[in-house]
Amino acid sequence: MPYKFLLFDLDHTLLDFNAGEEVALTQFLQEMGVEDILAFKNYYRPMNQAMWKDLEQKKISKQELINTRFSRAFAHFGRQVDGRKLALTYQEFIGRQGQIFQGADQLLAELTDRGYQIYGATNGVTYIQVNRMANSPIQTYFKDVFISEQMGTQKPEALFYEKIAERIAGFERKQSLMIGDSLTADVQGGNNAGIDTVWYNPNRLANTSLAKPTYTVSNYQELLQLLK
Repeated sequence: MPYKFLLFDLDHTLLDFNAGEEVALTQFLQEMGVEDILAFKNYYRPMNQAMWKDLEQKKISKQELINTRFSRAFAHFGRQVDGRKLALTYQEFIGRQGQIFQGADQLLAELTDRGYQIYGATNGVTYIQVNRMANSPIQTYFKDVFISEQMGTQKPEALFYEKIAERIAGFERKQSLMIGDSLTADVQGGNNAGIDTVWYNPNRLANTSLAKPTYTVSNYQELLQLLK
């Protein structure tokens, strides 16, 4: 396994998106004067996840997702709002959240010491991901972070990885490894691009998709063992 280039997904793999979202949503909804914050979250979260899946499948655009998810959620509770304006407001709150999973910083430090080149590969929103990384303790381990909004393409499209290859000196697919929690974005993306993959599967879920991970790990220690 002569890997050299490690492409890491960020959310749910290294960054603790759920922890960050919990704080950001609470602060955002408080500012918006929402009385039943729990009810709003319980509706918004699955709706938001479904919209990201639709984006992966090209059923909606990134702008549609960002500019309408809050207007849709508030409409469900009988309140009309400017979704585009609220998207910008929410970005301020979520951009401050740089929580990581326990051990993520030690993982990246060890891989850096072993000589691996570490890159980020995320489907997130540019403003949000740039600021979350800046507020996290892991930014310094990355040689670059590739964000779909900036790339003009997204995981699992092969073009996303082709553009990454153009921006990394000496990049070779056979020396590269995509590491992430999403079968449909990270693993399928690696499959489409001809890049080996690691499915980070801490909950030990069954693979019910067509994506075929090269390896599967359930924790960071297993990943370190794989890359020894």
